[in-house]
Amino acid sequence: MKVVFHEDFYRAYTADPAAEEGRVEAVVEVIGPHVEFVDASPARIEDIEAVHTKDHIERVKRMGLHEIASLAAGGAIRAATIGLVEPCFGLIRPPGHHASSDSSWGFCYYNNMAIALEHLKNSGKIDTAFILDFDLHYGDGTVNILGGKNYVTIFNPQAHDRLSYMNEVMDEVDRCTADMIAVSAGFDNHIQDWGGTLATGDYQEMGRAVREASVRNRGGCFAVLEGGYNQRVLGHNVLALIKGLSGQ
Repeated sequence: MKVVFHEDFYRAYTADPAAEEGRVEAVVEVIGPHVEFVDASPARIEDIEAVHTKDHIERVKRMGLHEIASLAAGGAIRAATIGLVEPCFGLIRPPGHHASSDSSWGFCYYNNMAIALEHLKNSGKIDTAFILDFDLHYGDGTVNILGGKNYVTIFNPQAHDRLSYMNEVMDEVDRCTADMIAVSAGFDNHIQDWGGTLATGDYQEMGRAVREASVRNRGGCFAVLEGGYNQRVLGHNVLALIKGLSGQ
């Protein structure tokens, strides 16, 4: 499976956990033998401005983070574009699902998912989209930007025990109908990460369900990295999702 990546994502651009040194390396080490890496390129300013206000973009520029955040957004666009024809994963950072149109928090700056889906929609490549955001934290930025747009359905699982959580996800994915199924893939709800709920195999099961739903809908699917901070397990969790999306 193709994985969108760029060596600049190795750079620790801030002191927050998402930018921690070694985090991306830990993923690449595990998934490298199993995937084909393709290069990310920065998002066009027009794509960023379709989602974020000029004031917000200027704030990100003043923080010195526009370059890396634009690269992450561009990586999400490429993953989504590849996802039209085959499953794809975007190994990108900074994450994005806490970035709203005019504000951001939670280690996020630009909303990678919103930028990618708006790009597809505005280019006439999709009519409908479904977002599964299984990050530990509610993707408020994505909801703030896309929640009022009638072409997108967003699902943030809320259950706190593993069985209920997985049942929620499977039920929702099984009945979704969309041209594109997109995953905000935060792995911080793993049993060895902050949330302490999900097993590594659960990510493979969710990925497989997403793949099967996209086939059923005759559409596409892709995922982009959000959270996940235990470097000992993050790569294995990403690989599990990739295997599921690949139909394994």
